[in-house]
Amino acid sequence: MSESALPHGAGIGSAAVSHRRVLALAFPIVLANLTQPILGAVDTAVAGHLDGAQYLGGVALGGLFFNFVFWGFGFLRMGTTGLVAQAHGAGDAAGIRLNVLRALIVAFALGAAVLALQVPLLSFALTALGGSDAVRATALAYGHARIWSAPFALANYVVLGYLLGVQRVRLALVAQVFINAVNIGAVLLYVYGFDWGIAGIGAATATADACGFALGAWMLWRLRPRGLAPLAAGALADRAALKRLIALNRDIFLRTLCLLGAFGWFAHLGARQGDATLAANALLLNFQTFMAYGLDGFAHAAEALVGAAAGARDGAAFRRAVQVTLLWSALGALLFALVYWAAGDWIVARLTDQAAIRAVALQYLPWAAISPIVSVWGFLLDGVFIGATQTQSLMRAMVASFAIFIAATLAAVGPFGNHGLWFALLLFMVARGATLARYLPALTRRIGADVPTAGA
Repeated sequence: MSESALPHGAGIGSAAVSHRRVLALAFPIVLANLTQPILGAVDTAVAGHLDGAQYLGGVALGGLFFNFVFWGFGFLRMGTTGLVAQAHGAGDAAGIRLNVLRALIVAFALGAAVLALQVPLLSFALTALGGSDAVRATALAYGHARIWSAPFALANYVVLGYLLGVQRVRLALVAQVFINAVNIGAVLLYVYGFDWGIAGIGAATATADACGFALGAWMLWRLRPRGLAPLAAGALADRAALKRLIALNRDIFLRTLCLLGAFGWFAHLGARQGDATLAANALLLNFQTFMAYGLDGFAHAAEALVGAAAGARDGAAFRRAVQVTLLWSALGALLFALVYWAAGDWIVARLTDQAAIRAVALQYLPWAAISPIVSVWGFLLDGVFIGATQTQSLMRAMVASFAIFIAATLAAVGPFGNHGLWFALLLFMVARGATLARYLPALTRRIGADVPTAGA
């Protein structure tokens, strides 16, 4: 990380935010992100080939619980990226070190709390999400095996946030590919070699996250800033820095809670329509997840570039970062939509060999195919506002979008069933982009006027 201790504004400027620079940042992140839904697809395929729809439904509900828990603490990744990127843009290596250490302390504290509360958390969440007794039983077995990954998974968020913030995206790719490769190997070993069934899928994730943090800790040590003074007593407890960290984490947590609440409500309404519909929706959400992780590569590039521009107080670089990442995000969304239209039925057939589930999934495939076109704007603007640490605007936009989604489900699911549910989900994606776009002009003026963006 010694090269990250740059002079103020070094490497920043609108000319530096070129198409080549954006692609150099985004492409490794896209590859890293795409390994995650590939892993989800492997888990789905393994569960889908077990004897009974309850296994696929159990992985869907159990996975949704961990989305709530781990994605709910996604502020560890997003907040770390924004703070580190701004310190990187300002040439503040000491600030980078302090932000990473504070985030790691929070990560392990939260992971320990999740482990201590695993029994009531799993019981409450799986009851609330619904599904048949058989689905809940398999989800519980999966959950109790996977939950031991909590401290390591949260710490890995911090490592990833740091690597993105200092624009070491190739190392982020190495870390993510390593974690997911271990996971895929472990799930095949545990399920087919050791015959652990659904619990083997969860145990594989716990194994991979622990191995991943071992690699991440080694990276942090190797990339540590050289030549910095030892940490001063009480530096980690600086009141102003902690106040800022708490505000950022609070806003991102509330934003993520609304996002996960929307997908939780989606799963709940799908489960009320039967195990086959729940399983079909789980298959199609792999399309959404795969697309989201791919397009988020450009959003993560925006986080790094926007954060560096904000740290350097460079309005021209900020505007250029938004324009270039938006262009490539739109092109990526179009590509995903074309692939889903052309090969969606083939992808569904690869994910399960159960004809009943395939038939239901194909009825709703067109919704998943058009989703990239309507989802991309919210994904990219998320990255812009995270990089600028404008988290209050991010939170307000998501709350409004969540309210629109709930209202749409109440109006559309009754008369139109699962088609109405998918319509509401896509309307939610449209609302995410539209509500954030309202705040973009003010953010552009603020950075262009050389006004600090922290605290938002």
